[in-house]
Amino acid sequence: MFTPTVDADKCVGCGECIDVCPADVYELQDEKSVPVNAEECLGCESCIEVCEQGAITVEET
Repeated sequence: MFTPTVDADKCVGCGECIDVCPADVYELQDEKSVPVNAEECLGCESCIEVCEQGAITVEET
């Protein structure tokens, strides 16, 4: 199981993580990305790769 986390202070709401995520983990809320379906995370780390702000971490739990 994987746990994605978004640092709201770093997130600029670009939506790149939403576009690249194959499991639809993220959605924009108040112009920030939020992992609303965290339990669906596949641990592929595509979101980390596209996040230019370095706002996303994915931990294996």
